[in-house]
Amino acid sequence: MSASSPGGVTWGFERGSVNVPIDALMAMKPLRPDVKMSAKYRQIVTSIKAVGLVEPPVVIPASDQPGVYYVLDGHLRLEALRDLGISAVDCLVSRDDEAFTYNKRVNRLSAPQEHRMIARAIERGVSEARLAEALGINVTGIQRRARLMDGIAEDVVELLKDAPCSFAVFDVLRKMGPMRQQEAAELMVGHSNFGRPFVMAILAATPDVQMASSKRRKQTTNTVTREQVARLERELATLQVQIKAVEETYGLDNLHLTVARSYLVKLLGSVRVVRWLAQHKPEYLTEFQSITELTSLPTEQVAEAAE
Repeated sequence: MSASSPGGVTWGFERGSVNVPIDALMAMKPLRPDVKMSAKYRQIVTSIKAVGLVEPPVVIPASDQPGVYYVLDGHLRLEALRDLGISAVDCLVSRDDEAFTYNKRVNRLSAPQEHRMIARAIERGVSEARLAEALGINVTGIQRRARLMDGIAEDVVELLKDAPCSFAVFDVLRKMGPMRQQEAAELMVGHSNFGRPFVMAILAATPDVQMASSKRRKQTTNTVTREQVARLERELATLQVQIKAVEETYGLDNLHLTVARSYLVKLLGSVRVVRWLAQHKPEYLTEFQSITELTSLPTEQVAEAAE
């Protein structure tokens, strides 16, 4: 087997899969004790039962133990296969021992993408019950995903088709009229902020005439007192001071975190290092892995710094 493609690019994997007994697969990292109680694990088990294993695990041969493979990606899938009594699995054999690459390079389905996938499957004759069984969710969840874009303007669907929006974001957008939906979507894209709180703020600032006809606010005789306005102004001033204090240290803190994470990513890219940590310092390995999985400074830390 040639190690390179005709264009001179080195293959990242062996060109054929290999069927490996489950008992011959050695985990590269310990699983958390509560992992089997997670929704993700239940979804994997349900999906394997319904349609089989879709994504094969990625392994690398153990140089010191013939017939044994280290698992680079797919620990949860293998645990699910064990629980289902499956004795062997087809695996992709990697030529590289980097354990951090795979999940870090996978783009998870956003809500709009999931909607398109489910809607297309239903159009092709797949029943809602079958989809629910394969995805590990109930039929109501499938129906909600299939109707996700109902009441959403076509231009907004196009703007947000690949955005990491949650289902709740579209529930909020649906309360606005078409023009206001487009303005909201453009603001979300412009600020790279696709969270529900941001859309709720846009909704709160939406004039009644720009609301969807079924969501027009009822007229109310309640008025805001001067005391309430004064209190809101004081709270806003305090919040601005807190934000300014956080801004002064946020960049430096984020830089330190980025440098530390980059170092740990390289460190955990070595099979030998991960193996030693798993054997001698498993608690360190768990914390290091948590740090390498960070993509940004957690908002909770920023909020705590402001308090």
